[in-house]
Amino acid sequence: MKKVLSRVFLYGTVAVLGGVGFAYSGMFNVAADDPHSSLVSAYLDIVRSRSIAVRARNVDIPDLDNPDLIRTGAEHYEAMCSGCHLSPAKQETEIRSGLYPRPPNLSEHAHGDPKEMFWIIKHGIKMSGMPAWGTTHDDESIWAIVAFLGTLPNLSAEEYEKVARAMPDGKHPHSSGTAHQHNHTSSHSEAAGKPLAEGGPARHSHQD
Repeated sequence: MKKVLSRVFLYGTVAVLGGVGFAYSGMFNVAADDPHSSLVSAYLDIVRSRSIAVRARNVDIPDLDNPDLIRTGAEHYEAMCSGCHLSPAKQETEIRSGLYPRPPNLSEHAHGDPKEMFWIIKHGIKMSGMPAWGTTHDDESIWAIVAFLGTLPNLSAEEYEKVARAMPDGKHPHSSGTAHQHNHTSSHSEAAGKPLAEGGPARHSHQD
């Protein structure tokens, strides 16, 4: 038994030292234009999907068929998400072309469990450029985006432009005066420099 424990300790020590040595060697290329190997990609996919599934399983889903919620989500999506996840009226962007992993094109298919989509939007994903919008938006705003994603793939470019650029009252809070404006490009840049659920008071206000 002692020999077994000694071997386990020895192999563990070698593995740790090898990992530290590999990290300090600089051999691993962190450049966004150098994709992971298929093995690393598969491992990271498992880690990401299981992490999200475990943390999102107790999220309560509101009424996602609410027309007002969907219209609000359309405006938020255009301001916060379309730069990376595209839209029927936006087929490619410079920032999306340079991101790795490449963000999914949600205008083609907004797949996934609403609970998981909510969690991702609220909390973001490390080392992917996906920001945690929950730091600046309340849960209702995030659910609005999830609700809109269910209708997005069915919209034409003209329909998208009509619903995404005007709120029901004709106002566009994201582009008014000194209001807090959102830019997905800058948010991704900030997220890249720093390694979505619980309810709470609204933290995101618009000035008209």
